[in-house]
Amino acid sequence: MVTGGLLVAGTTSDAGKSVVTAGICRWLARQGVRVAPFKAQNMSLNSYVTPGGAEIGRAQAAQAQAAGLEPVADMNPVLLKPGGERRSQVVLMGRPVADVDAMEYDDLKDLLRTTALESLARLRARYDVVVCEGAGSPAEINLRRSDLANMGLARAAGLPVVVVGDIDRGGVFAAFHGTVALLEPADQALVAGFVINKFRGARELLEPGLDMLRELTGRHVYGVLPWLDGLWLDVEDSLALDARHVTTGPPHGRQTLRVAVVRLPRISNFTDLDALAAEPGVVVRFVTGPAELDDADLVVLPGSRATVDDLRWLRRTGLAAALAERKGPLLGVCGGFQMLGREIVDEVESGAGKVDGLGLLPARVEFAPDKRLGRPEGTAYGQPVRAYEIHHGRVTVEGGEPFLDGCRAGDVWGTTWHGALENDGFRRAFLADVAARAGRDFVPAPATDFAALREARLDALGDLVERHLDTGALLRLISDGPPEVPFLPPGAPAAR
Repeated sequence: MVTGGLLVAGTTSDAGKSVVTAGICRWLARQGVRVAPFKAQNMSLNSYVTPGGAEIGRAQAAQAQAAGLEPVADMNPVLLKPGGERRSQVVLMGRPVADVDAMEYDDLKDLLRTTALESLARLRARYDVVVCEGAGSPAEINLRRSDLANMGLARAAGLPVVVVGDIDRGGVFAAFHGTVALLEPADQALVAGFVINKFRGARELLEPGLDMLRELTGRHVYGVLPWLDGLWLDVEDSLALDARHVTTGPPHGRQTLRVAVVRLPRISNFTDLDALAAEPGVVVRFVTGPAELDDADLVVLPGSRATVDDLRWLRRTGLAAALAERKGPLLGVCGGFQMLGREIVDEVESGAGKVDGLGLLPARVEFAPDKRLGRPEGTAYGQPVRAYEIHHGRVTVEGGEPFLDGCRAGDVWGTTWHGALENDGFRRAFLADVAARAGRDFVPAPATDFAALREARLDALGDLVERHLDTGALLRLISDGPPEVPFLPPGAPAAR
């Protein structure tokens, strides 16, 4: 049985690290390997609550599912949640411990590094293989001294490294070579090779470049993953939002339901909308201006890491006025729900004190220092709902009709529960109500099974790894560790 570890790094953010990590986890699990995912430090506003009540990155929860596991805090011991241009909330082992700027964060690095290495050690003692995902790029040389997610982790744990590059962006060969060449010798020694992601076209046209890359770097090319659209859910950050204008049905006609999601500056847990986008006949798009709401049958005001600041943004852009004047279904989730209330009292997140909400729901919000993390269950539309909640705001409902933990007033709904739309029966009943109120002939597909869709996509990632990567070489790398590789001086390719 194979045992060991691997770090999946990337030439850039959103290069495909999360996808490749999930694919390797699913492939290994299908081989009977006890495998677990790990990300030492994640910066993301898309998070999840484990059964144990810990908050971790949503991508690591999906990777745990790929491995056939329930997620635990050890899989993502450090989570950073940006709340402004310079400040982030630090979540350590699933619990918030501080709000810091970049300089203050540096003071925590020893604690964070120790915690991350202890988490990794526990996972390695429990599982045959741990597949680690890096963060950003390993060649961020300005951050190398304090790095705990890329080469700093690889060095400390003796992990071999595979670097993923997105060829669809262009410049992937330069990115591979430059990534390695910028590393110091001890870091370079751990970089075993490369994986090309999102390739379109004839493989034979790529082969000369692959051959040259091997010659120039002395490193293995573990494979080329083809472009397959719509494979990944549970993305980490808003870099992926530009690609998430998703049409699953005909773009026009009375049978189509059009959903506009307000793209808040600090939007969080926008993965709540994945289940809507998976419904045949539903068109989901992200919007930033009032005119984009005009033809929407449903508007969604999603979660936010900075509720008061994003509410100010709504007012500056004219979206607040457009929402207030709008006639038609409107759903607020978590931070979006809080904005729809009458009043927000926030001495915790923004320090703004008392702020008027949009006044579209009979609710009042007061922020508390402690964060509420939970896995609530309830019913709505006569359907069972299982969800999760992550919020500092405590909402007091002062009227309207009950809706999950929140309320409804006319065509406006609000809840702090994330993931509610992943419940198939509830989602279908809610969308049928929305369609009737919007005057559409849309009928939800009775066979849509979102949990099965997520499993199918994880299986597809496992298939990609099995069919397009050199799995024999990957197994040897995981078991044997980094091979001997040449040093590449910065700015000078290796002799050919």
